[in-house]
Amino acid sequence: MSDALESLIYSLVPRARQDERFKKQLISHCEQILSSHIGQTAEKDIGHLSDLIKRHLLQTSPTSSSTLRFTNLLSRLLDQPVLSRKHASLQFLYTLASTPTTAPAPSFLPTLAPPPPTRPPSKATTPIDTNPSRRPQRGKSKSDILRDYRLRLGQPHIPEHLILRDTLYLLQGISGKYVQFSVSKDAEQNKELVFTEDPRYFVPPPVRALIHRLAEVGHLYQRVDAFVREREGRVGVGMIEQSLCHHLQTQLTEYYRLIAVLESQMSTVAQAKADEDGADEERVREEETGLTLKRLDVWIEDWRLRMRMMSVCVEGARDAHGGALVNLIHGYAENGDPFIRKFTNQLLEEVSKPFFATLHKWLFSGELYDPFSEFFVAVDPELAHLQYMQPSLQGVGQLANDGGFGGGDVEDTSEEHAGGLQLWEQKYRFQKEMLPAFVGETFGRKIFSTGKSLNFIRYSCHDSDWVATRERLSNTGGTLKYSDIVGLERSIDTAYQIASQRLFDVFFDKYRLLEHFLALKHYLLLGYGDFADQLMDTLGPSLSRPANTLYRHNLTATLESALRSSNAQNDPPDVLRRLDARMLEYSHGEIGWDVFTLEYKVDAPIDTVLDPSAMMKYLKLFNHLWKVKRMGSTLNTGWMRIAGGAKTFLRVPELDYDWHQVRLVMAEMIHFVRQLEAYCNLEVIECSWQDLFQFVQKKEGDLDALIENHRAYLDRMVKKVLLLSSKAGREENLLNQVRDVFTLILNFREATDDLYNYCLSESARRDAEKDSTRGVYTRIETAEDRRYTGESLPGILSRVREYGLAFSERVQAIVQALSTHPDLDCRFLGIRLTFSEFYKTKKDQQIRA
Repeated sequence: MSDALESLIYSLVPRARQDERFKKQLISHCEQILSSHIGQTAEKDIGHLSDLIKRHLLQTSPTSSSTLRFTNLLSRLLDQPVLSRKHASLQFLYTLASTPTTAPAPSFLPTLAPPPPTRPPSKATTPIDTNPSRRPQRGKSKSDILRDYRLRLGQPHIPEHLILRDTLYLLQGISGKYVQFSVSKDAEQNKELVFTEDPRYFVPPPVRALIHRLAEVGHLYQRVDAFVREREGRVGVGMIEQSLCHHLQTQLTEYYRLIAVLESQMSTVAQAKADEDGADEERVREEETGLTLKRLDVWIEDWRLRMRMMSVCVEGARDAHGGALVNLIHGYAENGDPFIRKFTNQLLEEVSKPFFATLHKWLFSGELYDPFSEFFVAVDPELAHLQYMQPSLQGVGQLANDGGFGGGDVEDTSEEHAGGLQLWEQKYRFQKEMLPAFVGETFGRKIFSTGKSLNFIRYSCHDSDWVATRERLSNTGGTLKYSDIVGLERSIDTAYQIASQRLFDVFFDKYRLLEHFLALKHYLLLGYGDFADQLMDTLGPSLSRPANTLYRHNLTATLESALRSSNAQNDPPDVLRRLDARMLEYSHGEIGWDVFTLEYKVDAPIDTVLDPSAMMKYLKLFNHLWKVKRMGSTLNTGWMRIAGGAKTFLRVPELDYDWHQVRLVMAEMIHFVRQLEAYCNLEVIECSWQDLFQFVQKKEGDLDALIENHRAYLDRMVKKVLLLSSKAGREENLLNQVRDVFTLILNFREATDDLYNYCLSESARRDAEKDSTRGVYTRIETAEDRRYTGESLPGILSRVREYGLAFSERVQAIVQALSTHPDLDCRFLGIRLTFSEFYKTKKDQQIRA
């Protein structure tokens, strides 16, 4: 190092080659410069430094040639890959260029430590002689001249140790002797700084400005300290606010320690009279070693920024609470200032500890411990004391008592229990305004779902393996904290997957939810064809009677008989016990077909998915599909009767054409019903079931996703099977038309039965007449023969033609409405009903006629 400095000095100062003492002084001066902290406090911004150098060159040289030359040299320097500390080199050269030509004694940076020993002054006269005795020869500075002038006027500057003592008081929010905080406060509670007028001393404006800067820290300290004391004395302060106050108190304790250190370093040199030289020497020593206002400002600069940040947080904390307070503080972390960002991160690390403690308990145990309502998950106070129904209180246990087919609906009259879906959806609420921004809404929803799932597993499903699940969750990650957001997100994802997977396993393995889905599809959606046919055949005679003559025990006995005589007997006993037959509320004149329905009983916890609204949709679908099945059975029976009778005993030649027209209309009806039945079963129910089954097999998402997919499955079937429209006020227009068609089919079947009975009676009468001509009497006239006479034939034929024509017209209207239906599957049903444009051709013929 010394050799490099020596060569540098020889190249810049040739005189040093002959003067050994001068050379040593220059080397010592360079070593002092190198050992100082020049340029290290500034940030490495070459652009800013180049602007400073250009400004200096413009001030020292009248022309701009030096600036252009510097720009050229700087660009060449930046392109050099050899030099690594380019900014430090430029800073060093700029510092040398800014130093005055007559170098004073080396000044030290603001520090509270004593300066290193200075070199003794040399007796030889050199260009860098720093002997204080030679200073007066250069003349007094303007400040010294002004100080002497005020001394002559009898109004000297106030001694710095007096104003310094008051400033230390101001930093603690206490008024001093010469500088005080005003008592009056404005609306924003900002205090004014008042300087006490003392005729003995004068406080110059620069000192006043500096004291104003320092007093800001004291004023902010008062705000922060008042907030902490107010929260300490208040009852019901949240844990997050308590954590904030604790961190602020820790910061204030460090601030107190700094004030104590500053007070110990304050100069206490007595103001004794001395000669001018001695006073100057004492003042110089004091400025170099003691505490001054400027040094105090340097020491307080860091705390000024801290106090500002703490004051901002305090003002925001007055209107924020819980997670909203954490979110507010997190907003300050998004700042380009490294100091503000670091301070905010440290503050958030402490303040968010209660939040993460609550989060850990909710995420890994499903327990919500939030006494001050600070978490983004809130519990409904009306449902907080309720528990899920025990399976033994309803459902399977109750069904087993009556054999699965008897008794009325048993309701749980206890006020301390509620349905699974109600508690799942309403007991806990997601509060978006309390969600911290560093968590995000996506992860917040996962946290909310994970805690709900764990709570559901414990208190509704009564999972005996809950301890094992909690052990797996505990091993997912370490402690949750703000400084490890990546680990937090990883823990949330893992806990969400474990809880959701366990909940799916409980539902589909322990409670056999998939078997219940299949049972609803097989029984209420008539997926078991042999069971539906058997039930309809055995119940048909009973359902044709008035509804007030039916009894539930007869219906349940018939249902049990249909189950035992079909493949449904192979289903699990638990499924069969849940199936029941009942009658809806009926009015006068209704028959059994209008009020009969099947019912599938569910209990907790599967009633969370199969809730009452879902079961109501299943009943709607069953009633519609049951009517379609009844139309198909009615038409099949009538067709077999007509087709068989025409070849045996319906020998009335003059009615052959009428019977041909009946068969045409009946074939048209059969085509309509079969296409409608195939559409409902194949294109709607099976396709919808495939979507739900694939979701169940994947086991992705949470219980909310399962409920949502099941609802979508039901809504799709209800919308398509019932041919509902999206037009307001006209949703069930098509459904009502289809029901009118069903009524026409039943009326047409009744008319054809009358025509069949007439033909049967007429054939028997003609056979009896032939026998009587041979003298054989083979027939006795009955009341039915008197009912079906030649006079009743025109009325019967008129009814047959009327119902057949009305059916064709209604089907034409349905096909026309289906062609403009917004749903693609419904439009395709219309195409299938008239795939050969039969109804279009028929309509054109009617128009031409």
